Amino acid sequence: MSDADLRYPIGKFQPSATPSEEERRKLIAQIEEAPKRLRAAVAGLTREQLATPYRDGGWTVQQVVHHLPDSHMNAYVRFKLALTEDEPTIKPYNETRWAELSDSKTTPIETSLAMFDALHERWLHLLRGMTAADFARKMNHPERGPMSLDDALGMYAWHGHHHVAHITGLRQRKGWK
Repeated sequence: MSDADLRYPIGKFQPSATPSEEERRKLIAQIEEAPKRLRAAVAGLTREQLATPYRDGGWTVQQVVHHLPDSHMNAYVRFKLALTEDEPTIKPYNETRWAELSDSKTTPIETSLAMFDALHERWLHLLRGMTAADFARKMNHPERGPMSLDDALGMYAWHGHHHVAHITGLRQRKGWK
């Protein structure tokens, strides 16, 4: 398997045109399922397995688990900023350096799994209360430019699936049950 396949096991994110209400519901359902899928992906893994990178030069499974709530916490805040301000400029963060901080290497994964559960429960209440006009609201990403909340919804639905696939792909390649 090539490094690109290991790095992007479900392919790179492809933004779509403005989704229909049905497509939005499917994306929200993917966000809803992400914590459950993450828990299933790491169920029964040993400390040694959690310390295994999902690819050469990649993060360990533990770092991936901690990255997801870090990233989605930023997403949640970005959604709230875009809903309450006119095209706010959001602050990017260095996810690679965050993954190298001691909490990403030493905190038990259950802490981040619980955090991911709670964060997504709260985020889902926000998402389900949004209108089409709300999803059209924009934020300015200093590196990516203007993004609608529809764009962000698609990106974070993809993001959860992308990282769970890192873990499930590793499990499959290693034969971990």
